[in-house]
Amino acid sequence: MKNCKIYFLGLLAISLHVVVLAASVDTINMYSNVMKKEIKCVIILPESYKIKNNNYPVVYLLHGYAGDYANWISKVPEIKNYADEFQEIIVCPDGHFNSWYFDSPVDSSIRYETYISYEVPHYIDSVYKTIAKRKARAICGLSMGGHGAIFIAWRHSDIFGAAGSMSGVVDISHFKTKYELINVIGDTVKNSEIWKNSSVINIVETKTYQTPELIFDCGTSDIFIEANREFNKKLLQLKIPHDYTERPGMHDWQYWQNAIGYQLLFFRKYFTDS
Repeated sequence: MKNCKIYFLGLLAISLHVVVLAASVDTINMYSNVMKKEIKCVIILPESYKIKNNNYPVVYLLHGYAGDYANWISKVPEIKNYADEFQEIIVCPDGHFNSWYFDSPVDSSIRYETYISYEVPHYIDSVYKTIAKRKARAICGLSMGGHGAIFIAWRHSDIFGAAGSMSGVVDISHFKTKYELINVIGDTVKNSEIWKNSSVINIVETKTYQTPELIFDCGTSDIFIEANREFNKKLLQLKIPHDYTERPGMHDWQYWQNAIGYQLLFFRKYFTDS
């Protein structure tokens, strides 16, 4: 009986140790001054965050069209392991059902470019132990979030040092009648210049504070594969350094579950080399 008690206490101690060291996942409400509302956000902290007095780089991970802040942690729970492996904080903000991460010229309630590029990083840096520098911030996402990540990083490269896209809608001009884009950007004729300047494939022609490190990939059976190939060609023509990969896969979570590990590894190398 004595041995059993000791064995039980030993297991309890191990269990408590695991609980203490486990990566933590919090869902918080973050107030947006620019949109005058609270918005949910998932924060993933590496296990060492609780026991070490370290500051950490941050990856901002965006969801796709019709998604929300909880998509990544619910669909790919192993991203908790990546936070531990790469020693970084992962932040999953909400980008609304179809904001496309723009500040809409036709709907004043949609200000997600400002929210993601300024309000969220400011809050995260003020509350958590981060390395509050552009070289310690990366942003990536899938589909709508892939476009949003590169769009925001390019326009706010003083905030984000690296950006990534998985199956990104890198050329929105092909989808003027889909995904409620017209509700965000407005009339395709009246706002034709805004449409042009809002597409990632065009925005890389404009000057930026400092070219962010870019990584993007797409499945060979994805509906957006041709646009991603054209984006790759465009970057090559402009001599903009980037990492582009095609892998077998479709526009689905099975593909993104695999792709996210490569993106986070790319960012870890960027953080380390910086």
